[in-house]
Amino acid sequence: MATMAMGGAAMLAMPLPATAQFFLKSHDYRGEVVTSQAPGILQPLPGATAAEGEAALIWTMRAALNVAALQCQFEPTLLTQSTYNAILGDHAEELKAAWGTLNGYFTRTHRTVKAGQAALDQFGTRTYSSFATVSAQYGFCRTAAAVGRDILFAARGELATIAAARMQELRNSLVPYGEQQFPRHIGRDAATLPRLDVACWDKKARWRTRACGADMWPHVAEARPAEVQLAGN
Repeated sequence: MATMAMGGAAMLAMPLPATAQFFLKSHDYRGEVVTSQAPGILQPLPGATAAEGEAALIWTMRAALNVAALQCQFEPTLLTQSTYNAILGDHAEELKAAWGTLNGYFTRTHRTVKAGQAALDQFGTRTYSSFATVSAQYGFCRTAAAVGRDILFAARGELATIAAARMQELRNSLVPYGEQQFPRHIGRDAATLPRLDVACWDKKARWRTRACGADMWPHVAEARPAEVQLAGN
């Protein structure tokens, strides 16, 4: 027993594998619990029932994790690909039921099977595209990894609950934020460009103050210290 206790203590003392930490303090993307009717969460589904909306929430969350599995492999410690594959197996029945319900919505709301299938394909394409990001990749990948981990350790039958609780967070993570511990901000007016339009310059390339006001970009010779000019001569 003493040996087992010592072994257990040794295991607890071992460092756990590190996960990606892009910033000292990341932005808090958490959001409110949502429904399928919340603006900006899902692609529009006019006339959808509560069950159909729930299925769309589940499938949209699946799409987000699928995008993360492909897009976030630059950081292996996030485990987005292996987590996504595990979710597909562990929650296969829920995902299958959600897909069937979603497919039924498009069949019900279109005159022909072909039209319904085309609308379903369009829904899927737009849903996947809505999670594509470059500027907010760090935030999205960390958030998707956290959501996927929670799903992986959740009981079967909980996908709809998790989707409602975390979908706003996934959408929020598509907005880029940087370091929150030591925030920095560069104003939009930090860099300016000189005016190059013809009205501001005469034929000898001299600035026309009367036409365009004070020259905000002084010439190099005018801005150079006198001693530097002498040294150059």
